[in-house]
Amino acid sequence: MTSEARSSHQCCRVRTSSRYRIWSGLLWVLLAGISPGSWAQQGAQPQSIKIEGDIKLGGLFPVHSRGPAGVPCGDIKREKGIHRLEAMLYALDQINSDPDLLPNITLGARILDTCSRDTYALEQSLTFVQALIQKDNSDVRCSNGEPPIIPKPERVVGVIGASGSSVSIMVANVLRLFAIPQISYASTAPELSDNSRYEFFSRVVPPDSYQAQAMVDIVKAMGWNYVSTIASEGNYGESGVDAFQQISRETGGLCIAQSIKIPREPRPGEFEKVIKRLMETSNARGVIIFANEDDIKRVLQAAKKANLTGHFLFVGSDSWGAKSSPIQDQEEVAEGAVTILPKRASIDGFDQYFTSRSLENNRRNIWFAEFWEDDFKCKLTRPGIKYELGRRKCTSEERISRDSQYEQEGKVQFVIDAVYAMAHALHSMHLDLCPGYMGVCEKMDPVEGRMLLQYIRSVNFNGSAGTGVMFNENGDAPGRYDIFQYQLSNVSNPGYKDIGQWTNHLRLNTEEMQWSGGDRKIPESVCSFPCETGEKKKMVKGVPCCWHCELCDGYQYLLDEFSCDMCPFDMRPLVNRTGCRPTPIVKLEWSSPWAIIPVFLAILGILATSSVIITFIRFNDTPIVRASGRELSYVLLTGIFLIYLITFLMIAEPSIAVCAFRRLLLGLGMCISYSAMLTKTNRIYRIFEQGKKSVTPPKFISPTSQLIITFILISVQLLGVFIWFGVMPPHTIIDYEEQKPPNPEFARGVLKCDMSDLSLILCLSYSIVLMITCTVYAIKSRGVPETFNEAKPIGFTMYTTCIVWLAFVPIFFGTAQSTEKMFIQTTTLTVSMSLSATVSLGMLYIPKVYVIIFHPEQNVQKRKRSVKTTVQPATVSQKSNDKQNGESKIVPDRSQ
Repeated sequence: MTSEARSSHQCCRVRTSSRYRIWSGLLWVLLAGISPGSWAQQGAQPQSIKIEGDIKLGGLFPVHSRGPAGVPCGDIKREKGIHRLEAMLYALDQINSDPDLLPNITLGARILDTCSRDTYALEQSLTFVQALIQKDNSDVRCSNGEPPIIPKPERVVGVIGASGSSVSIMVANVLRLFAIPQISYASTAPELSDNSRYEFFSRVVPPDSYQAQAMVDIVKAMGWNYVSTIASEGNYGESGVDAFQQISRETGGLCIAQSIKIPREPRPGEFEKVIKRLMETSNARGVIIFANEDDIKRVLQAAKKANLTGHFLFVGSDSWGAKSSPIQDQEEVAEGAVTILPKRASIDGFDQYFTSRSLENNRRNIWFAEFWEDDFKCKLTRPGIKYELGRRKCTSEERISRDSQYEQEGKVQFVIDAVYAMAHALHSMHLDLCPGYMGVCEKMDPVEGRMLLQYIRSVNFNGSAGTGVMFNENGDAPGRYDIFQYQLSNVSNPGYKDIGQWTNHLRLNTEEMQWSGGDRKIPESVCSFPCETGEKKKMVKGVPCCWHCELCDGYQYLLDEFSCDMCPFDMRPLVNRTGCRPTPIVKLEWSSPWAIIPVFLAILGILATSSVIITFIRFNDTPIVRASGRELSYVLLTGIFLIYLITFLMIAEPSIAVCAFRRLLLGLGMCISYSAMLTKTNRIYRIFEQGKKSVTPPKFISPTSQLIITFILISVQLLGVFIWFGVMPPHTIIDYEEQKPPNPEFARGVLKCDMSDLSLILCLSYSIVLMITCTVYAIKSRGVPETFNEAKPIGFTMYTTCIVWLAFVPIFFGTAQSTEKMFIQTTTLTVSMSLSATVSLGMLYIPKVYVIIFHPEQNVQKRKRSVKTTVQPATVSQKSNDKQNGESKIVPDRSQ
């Protein structure tokens, strides 16, 4: 090429470059609405790191701090700048050396410095969109008239960054216009979750709204429902508190007592006013604080000055985190503070990579020499740079970590994850669009931004720290936070202690928490103290976190915190009234005093009755046994035996069989006894009534006739019982109303047979009718002569029995309202029956047994002719039937 052509070609390039700068500047003015003068001050091309590759990614990092007025950039930022930038370079090296991720495709990069300033970052980011700007070059000609040779601008398919939320917001507005996906590693502002405004923005760190959710969960886990908030004026503090308040309203159960904002330029006494306002609602001891480090420190100082050490319980956002600077010299006031920090991990591979960097092997990083000087406090000799006196010269033999202090910056993990997320998205895209193709195929040249965004939102892989990397529909990463508490007392190493994690839900080790003075009990921050167990809340109108407590009484339980409800009929409330429990089932136990006495009497009665029966059987043909009417005597003794036996059925555990036998035998024993006695008294009465009128004996006075009459009377009882069986088969019931006193602790369900008081009386009513009838005949037969010696004992038996049952009625029905009703009534009934049986046994048969056993000499037959003319016809008739009836008068032979 000739000198002239070369000159013309250079001129053409310069002209074209100048034209492009003017176009970009105009675009920048339209987008940002600010003067483009600063762009011109930076020269034609911004300083950047260029790494060649088949596909290029953009990178935005705060390599330098914000400069003073008129200067875009200040001092170098070692951790937030160089560490993060090198993390991207490290990730690119790892991806390019991985044969399974983007094989045969090399990732390149164009990395820019944002200088921690949003306007400057926007200016720099125009570099990423140059290749997408359509330029009209038709009127551009070189001096020789030939068309210009315009180099094709570098094209980036996606951008890693930026760091600050304000920078990301500014850059996202530009990248969105050109459909360039962006993944941030540090921006947490909630507004970036607005997919309608920042649809191409994603991030591998959780937004502050998750942090607010985590703080709400922490507050609730500690049982607080009344807290205050403090926010530093600005996007971070105000949006954080707004998110906290919104989540509190949505979830409910948490009220904000005071919401205080600290101005950007606090006036003297501002923080004392903050503490004074907090003390207006002193019950709200919990204080949620979204503030910068300086504001946090001054709030703690004001609390200490007001002598309120230990009163306030702070819950700090990630701006407090696990930092020592906000609490320096204020440790006592900060004791017990719970703070939150995005979950992070130190990447060992990066440590090995970064500590091995040197000036010789890291020439691709154009800012590394500046970092080297700042890190080792030395000066490199560079052309055009004057050597500073008093500062040692760098030897290039220095080593990171060995000759300087090194600690991995906290966002390194997220930078690596952001680069890998972009790589995984490109890998999936390549598999779909270029199956089996080695390298970039035509369908991915160029990469379509909107399609790449879909692949980014679909990635799901384990990141550098082993945790999952994924995005939701808004491009947000899952919330993962570590929770710390600043502890002083009873720990060998005072400081921040890890007490839990939050990953979409809270895991808080409350047993690890410790408060002022070493107290392990979580302090309270409530408007109203929690209600006691079993008390419902009656809310104070207009104050949702304040209430009065009212006890659930009687058989009510706490349905929810605001209302009580009755337990089901077969249940009673728990002691703490938080629910209901089954009412205990009781029955009359054999060991109960209510059962011991009746059982004792019944056993004695059964033994006595058995003895009489055995004696009668043994001496069946003796005059006394024969004279007593053997057939009816055995029937009567059987009835007495059944009366004693019913005691055991009344006390036995109710079952269908037991209930059936109760129905059958309860009235049957008495019916048999009184039927036999009624037959006897009726026979005696008819004999003497007939004897007054005629010498002809009355009908149906033979033993067989007497038995038939007795069994007819008994069959009436049996018929009634069997009809009852048919109409209402026997079954058991549990009566929960019988023992239901005002105090539910004494409530019991009574297991019993389905026999009401009325049915029990009806069951005995026939026997009572027989008893009354028998008593009437006994009264009428009271004048019989001595020769009929059973008439008067039967009479005395019936009189006594009536007295027993007259005493039974008021006792039985008078205890109907008693909680011991079943026990009293069962005992009363069984004792009354045993007494009536004992009376019958004692008056009718014990004297006979006594004579048979102890005076056998009297148990001989001696006929005695009656001299009483008033009853001569009757006696003649009687004697004629001695052998037939077996009831002739026995006159003891006293001569023996």
